[in-house]
Amino acid sequence: MKLSGLNENKLYYSIGEVSKIFGVNSSLIRFWEKEFKQISPKKTESGKRKFTKQDIENINVIYELVKEKGYTLAGAKEHLKSEK
Repeated sequence: MKLSGLNENKLYYSIGEVSKIFGVNSSLIRFWEKEFKQISPKKTESGKRKFTKQDIENINVIYELVKEKGYTLAGAKEHLKSEK
């Protein structure tokens, strides 16, 4: 998936912006955050998630594996482990 919607000058993205980039619900992003240690957004004092470009790139890899290639979550985790 091409990561359109990323601004070169922007450091952090809200969960709403990230979910819009991938066309999924924010609840899926939160779920993947729990399941995959590669996604670790910073949190503000009020608990709002702030995703970096690296987080978004990691989400992109997970999105491709799970949504486009049909991997299970366990299969995607295994694939990411073997990639490192």
